[in-house]
Amino acid sequence: MAGASSLLIALAAFCWGISGGIAGILLDDGWDAAVVSFYRGFIGLLFALGWLLLQRRHSGLNSKRLWFWSVVAGLGVAGNFTFYFLSIEYGNVAVAATLMYCAPVFVYLVSFSLKLERPTAAKWLAIALVMVGIVLLTKLYAISASGLSLIGVGTGLLAGLSYTAFIFGFKYAAPHGSPQAILSVAFTVLAIALLFPTDINQAVSVISAPELPLFVALGILGAGLSFLLYVVGIKHAAPALASMVAMVEPITATLFGVAVLNESLGVIQMVGMGIILLTVTALSVSSR
Repeated sequence: MAGASSLLIALAAFCWGISGGIAGILLDDGWDAAVVSFYRGFIGLLFALGWLLLQRRHSGLNSKRLWFWSVVAGLGVAGNFTFYFLSIEYGNVAVAATLMYCAPVFVYLVSFSLKLERPTAAKWLAIALVMVGIVLLTKLYAISASGLSLIGVGTGLLAGLSYTAFIFGFKYAAPHGSPQAILSVAFTVLAIALLFPTDINQAVSVISAPELPLFVALGILGAGLSFLLYVVGIKHAAPALASMVAMVEPITATLFGVAVLNESLGVIQMVGMGIILLTVTALSVSSR
């Protein structure tokens, strides 16, 4: 099951990468980051609730553990969305992405402390290689000291910690109920948490805006379909492996920028992309 689980998680990360590109288009069009994040979670919630109404048997909603871990996952996703955008606002995309994708380091440290994983030289090497690949892909080495700020760095690290929280939240919720029930609880928490910083007037204007199809696509790819694949996949995958396989996301986002937004991709970025893909593939194969 490990190979199939890795594939599902990689597909989820692929959808996240595309949704990141869609979010970038909406932000460039002047939409507020909180509004974009809210609609991503809210449409995901509608997706999950619709599925739950169609398949209500064996939902597990009477399980306290499902509720607890689903709430943890929902708060983790909300924190990840919020802190990531704040890190971009107070720093830049390269710094924010690099710090957020420190998540595998946090996941491995937690897994080591809980004895879910045995620390080995190969695993530490894999972490180091992925981080090198992320630095090359985001061109962090080209950022001057003036491009860094304490708030930008702090919120970027908090985005990575939030990423870690939702990985463990979904992992431990998965055995106690159906994916649609877990996602319904998590996205309800997410929507409530993101409602407070959202500009209500702008949020209402989305309904009649020409960008509405982009918001719908963002919600389906970035929350509904992607998290469905993720919850099913992580049920049979270790949290540490899931965090590494999810590194497909920044690669997808970069390729989306090249293919759709006419961004350029340098040789060093391609080297970073190759390092990430090779490392993730090796880990996925060895996990079987």
